[in-house]
Amino acid sequence: MASYIHVPSAAPAVPNLDITVDQHDVEAGSMRLIREMRPHWDPVQVKLKVFTDGITNKLVGCYVGDSLEDVVLVRVYGNKTELFVDRENELKSFHVLHAHGCAPRLYCTFQNGLCYKFMEGTALDPEHVRDPSVFRLITRQLAKIHAIHAHNGWIPKSNLWLKLEKYFTLVPSELADDCLHARFSMEVPGHQELEQELAWMKKHLSSLGSPIVLCHNDLLCKNIIYNEKEGHVKFIDYEYAGYNYQAFDIGNHFNEFAGINEVDYSLYPDKSVQLKWLKSYLEALKEYKGLSAEVTEKEVEVLYFQVNLFALASHFFWGLWALIQTKYSTIDFDFLGYAVIRFRQYFKMKPEVINLKLPE
Repeated sequence: MASYIHVPSAAPAVPNLDITVDQHDVEAGSMRLIREMRPHWDPVQVKLKVFTDGITNKLVGCYVGDSLEDVVLVRVYGNKTELFVDRENELKSFHVLHAHGCAPRLYCTFQNGLCYKFMEGTALDPEHVRDPSVFRLITRQLAKIHAIHAHNGWIPKSNLWLKLEKYFTLVPSELADDCLHARFSMEVPGHQELEQELAWMKKHLSSLGSPIVLCHNDLLCKNIIYNEKEGHVKFIDYEYAGYNYQAFDIGNHFNEFAGINEVDYSLYPDKSVQLKWLKSYLEALKEYKGLSAEVTEKEVEVLYFQVNLFALASHFFWGLWALIQTKYSTIDFDFLGYAVIRFRQYFKMKPEVINLKLPE
């Protein structure tokens, strides 16, 4: 999001390798990188594991033996993702989060990706994030990130609306595949309607008073790694990290309770779950900020009000994102179907949340 992130001067230098990994042969490209980064590894002994959960990038784990002590993850950026992902900002976020113990070590960058240390644990599913013992760990980690000061004296601003406007210009007006284009024309709201909704959100959500904090901005379940042995969670993938509205980050996470491959919005947390989650988050946030004041019921209700309105912006953001991916991505995923789901949920949710009232 916003480019106010200041990298600490003590951040370790990260080499940039002049290597481009072929999207269609990530294993061969990963081996070229490993020969540079781990020259003492015997290439014959190197094992590769291709991860298939991601729908933006391609990810390969490289290691020798059976130990997870030194697994190198190679992340190859998705086709044309530079159109909507600020890669320089991603690296700044990586450095800042690592400096605060919230991200793994970054080993190197290359022409179309980066390599970093593997974090042991389990990537969560929607059923896990509802578990109070797990979501309390999530609230603490999110609060820790939201409490980080990385703006070096600037008054940080969110560029959520600029980002959405940019995405809007990148949405294709037609698709090369006739079948896809027919679905696009039939199922996606028209350009003018979407433009009106964006203007409405910008006017109403900007005035809600949600604080601007350092956000992850993409807290889907698979981006949360749960280390049961050590009793903590860490977040991965910082492509969209940056200064943004606090309520967007939380509302976006609540939307992700529905999952990605088989989206089910009946899993969106109800008010009672949200209030418990938000209270836990606010307690942790005050702790990280060195405040001892108790969290009041009103503070929780105000955040609930803001979060559920910003959940609309999250649907809109990923709806536009998915339409862009429909045109450019080489990953096997029904991006158009996903966009349709997000916009439908936006229009279904809007009348419900605009009737919410701020507590007196």
